[in-house]
Amino acid sequence: MSKMKISDKGLEIVKKSEGLRLKAYLDTKTGRVWTIGYGHTRGVKQGMTCTVEQAERWLKEDIVVAEKIVHTRVKVPLAQGAFDALVSFAFNVGDPQFSTSTLLRLLNEGDYIGASGQFERWIYDNGKKYDGLVTRREEERQEFIFYPGFIHERNF
Repeated sequence: MSKMKISDKGLEIVKKSEGLRLKAYLDTKTGRVWTIGYGHTRGVKQGMTCTVEQAERWLKEDIVVAEKIVHTRVKVPLAQGAFDALVSFAFNVGDPQFSTSTLLRLLNEGDYIGASGQFERWIYDNGKKYDGLVTRREEERQEFIFYPGFIHERNF
C-alpha cells in the first residue's frame, strides 16, 4: 500500500499561505529566520535569490519532509483532507512542535473533533497574533474536518 501524498488542494493551501518570494528575507513569524521561495529555510542566507522553478523544487522537497512527519507521527486513519491539513500544519510549525502538540495527542487518541479544535491555538508566534496564521489555520481546519464521512452534525 502506497503512502498518502498531499493533494493539489493541500499544496495550494501551503503555497497561498507561504507566498512566493524570490529573494531571501527574514521571516519574522519564525524568529527572524532567512527564508526564500515558498517558506524554504534550509541553507538560506542573506542575499540569496532563486527562480520560480527552484522555489517549486524546494517546495516539493520540503513537502516530502512534512509528509514524512505526518506519516511517522499520526497513528490513526486519515482522509485526504485531514492529511493535507496536517502536512500544511507540520510544514509550518516543524517536527518538534507537531510531535508534542495537543492536536497530535488528541488525534492519536481518536478524538478527531478535539484535534480539529486545536488548529486555532496555533495563530501566535512569540506571543503575537498573526492574521496570516489565523487564515491558514482556519483553512487547515476546514480541510481537516469537512470531508465525506466526518461527523458533520457536530457543532464546531
